[in-house]
Amino acid sequence: MKELVAVVGWVVGIQGALGIAGKVFSEEPWGLLHKWWEIPTAGYAVIALVGAAIAVYGETSKRRA
Repeated sequence: MKELVAVVGWVVGIQGALGIAGKVFSEEPWGLLHKWWEIPTAGYAVIALVGAAIAVYGETSKRRA
């Protein structure tokens, strides 16, 4: 279960980072989230931070076990 939490965190964090990078370097965000929702740049930043927090939690709990 802890491995799954870490993987989900990494995927969410990468999608947030791709959204930010796409908005900065081109006209539209990259990744999959923009195909389903209109998310502002600040929203992508929050998604990246939440994903990073979930990934760090999953990785540290794997090491403790």
